[in-house]
Amino acid sequence: MTRLDRGWSTAARSLAEASGLEEPVRLRNIGADVAVGDWIVPSDDGERVEHVLERTSAFTRRASFDGMRAVSHTLAANIDVVFLVHALGMQPSPRRLERELVLAFDSGAEPMVVLTKTDLVDDAEPAREALAAVALGVPVLLASGVTGEGVEALRDEAVGNRTLAFLGSSGVGKSTLINALVGDAVQATSEVREGDQRGRHTTVAASLVPMPGEGWMVDTPGVRAVSLWLSGDGIERAFADVFELMDGCRFRDCKHDREPGCAVRQAIADGELDPVRLTALESLIIEESALEDEQRAREKAGDRRAKDRRRPEVAEFDGMRD
Repeated sequence: MTRLDRGWSTAARSLAEASGLEEPVRLRNIGADVAVGDWIVPSDDGERVEHVLERTSAFTRRASFDGMRAVSHTLAANIDVVFLVHALGMQPSPRRLERELVLAFDSGAEPMVVLTKTDLVDDAEPAREALAAVALGVPVLLASGVTGEGVEALRDEAVGNRTLAFLGSSGVGKSTLINALVGDAVQATSEVREGDQRGRHTTVAASLVPMPGEGWMVDTPGVRAVSLWLSGDGIERAFADVFELMDGCRFRDCKHDREPGCAVRQAIADGELDPVRLTALESLIIEESALEDEQRAREKAGDRRAKDRRRPEVAEFDGMRD
């Protein structure tokens, strides 16, 4: 599937259709759990999505609209590399990156961090180091869609006909990078505001486009709220440094507060761990626990509704029982 709009999916049956040389097909997707990058089976009449094939990976978050907190929202599927895009000229956001890394690790794809707009600053190294301190071994690449710096390194990740996904907030330069990679203005772009270097929202629908030579890429609308979905080992991998310290605590049930022999508190006292990082981890664990509670409540409510629908009506009885 190459594009997702409300109620409709655009699907390509050939490279010519994916490239826009031939007309792709549009299918109704009401009731189907479908995302850009999915392989789908259409209905016999070709009017709707009948079935979604099993995914190899999926970048999934909690739905961001009111009343749907316990419902998942898949941004992209069957992706090999997730580029977590941040922009120079803005204040680095380690807390946002931590959340993105949790989602990326849980997606099944390989995460990489990309710092864009190197043309706007004289020295990109301080910002790169700030994000590298959070990324813990995940590559942090520098790139500019304007000058072309770092573009070839991103293109190399598509070798082997792999699928790349670009995710980040509005205005970080995703669409400009994609245009540089594809060599054509397939994504609309807009100027950033003078005051804070934040861009307007220009990508209005997720889309899958072929790259020259080999490989595919997914662009998604700017993600404002990076809300967790139920984590596999994403939190443990994104905060591997903190969990490693926890293994050294004297007590297995250490709360990392005032307990004696707490390796985490000792690392904070020694300046080896930023206390904000521990607070961020605890906040994400609480958020995930609350989501689990919400999902259990939703499932119980659904079970009750299903049980009520199955319960036979009791006929009225006119008379006396023995």
